[in-house]
Amino acid sequence: MIFEELERKYDEVFTIKDLMDYLAIGKNKAYELVNSGEIPSFRIGRGIKIPKDGVREYVLKGCKKISQ
Repeated sequence: MIFEELERKYDEVFTIKDLMDYLAIGKNKAYELVNSGEIPSFRIGRGIKIPKDGVREYVLKGCKKISQ
C-alpha cells in the first residue's frame, strides 16, 4: 500500500534523480547501486534509465534480508 502511493509519483522508468528521491540516497550511492548491477539499468544516449520494477525488487530484497 505504501509502495502504491509512492510509485504513483513516478513513471515506469526512473532517472538517477528519481532514484535518489525515491530511496532517499545521495548521488554517489545511486550511481554505485546502478554501476554495481544491484539495481538494473540501461542507457539511452548519455542518460541512465532504471526500470521501476528493478527498484521495487531491490527494496523488497532488502526488506527480506532485514526480516531474516
